[in-house]
Amino acid sequence: MPRPPAALLLLLLATNGALALRICSFNIRSFGESKRENQKVMDIIVKVIKRCDIILLMEIKDSTNQICPTLMERLNGEKLVTVKERYLYHDLQDGDTDVFSREPFVVWFQSPLTAVKDFVIVPLHTTPEASVKEIDELADVYRDVKRRWKTENFIFMGDFNAGCNYVPKKAWSSIRLRTDSQFVWLIGDEEDTTVRSSTDCAYDRIVLRGREMVNSVVPKSNSVFDFQKAYRLTEEEALEVSDHFPVEFKLQYSKDSTSRKRSFSYRRRTRARRF
Repeated sequence: MPRPPAALLLLLLATNGALALRICSFNIRSFGESKRENQKVMDIIVKVIKRCDIILLMEIKDSTNQICPTLMERLNGEKLVTVKERYLYHDLQDGDTDVFSREPFVVWFQSPLTAVKDFVIVPLHTTPEASVKEIDELADVYRDVKRRWKTENFIFMGDFNAGCNYVPKKAWSSIRLRTDSQFVWLIGDEEDTTVRSSTDCAYDRIVLRGREMVNSVVPKSNSVFDFQKAYRLTEEEALEVSDHFPVEFKLQYSKDSTSRKRSFSYRRRTRARRF
């Protein structure tokens, strides 16, 4: 899979043996050379990434192309999904203005083990001042991709800057993804995706479209991963990693693939005991 624009990186990772596919989104504030050279920070970042099977990383500042190779050296595992198609969306419709500061790098995945067999991920990292317009424009991205690829299952995720003063409540009524009941918001207004204890904002979001996609979500798996609490960090230590917590959810495996994975895990444990 070719690399998305430098500020965004969609990584296809390894399974940790769980019977569900974990999909995550993480804004690693200014992820550049200084963080790459900070071993403690990198250890936490790698721990967070390894929890996920697919993860969207944002705010990568990598002019020397070192971040991705460094990460991939520390990540490995079984390939669970494959890339079917991908393209960089260009907002060039007649009569419409280009509102995206970072145009979405859209990826269509094939996923034979999950209950939903294919799905499209549309990443978005908005500019705070234009977040309302950019979120609203995702409805056009949805229609364009659906027409282009004839697919039904969509995941929109990233740092929407959709909390606090960036998207006031009165603005939600104008956002098509918000007013159309067929778009399901897994991370809602009540969540707090920020590290700082002084804030309470749901900047990062996950939105689904497609009946098969929605029905494949593991119940109550949509959440914010508090790595500060999980890894017993101080607020200062957590902020060295990022000022955002990752958001995530899980897709169910199909019944047949679940049985195969359980059998594989059992054989692997049995072989380990023999030695």
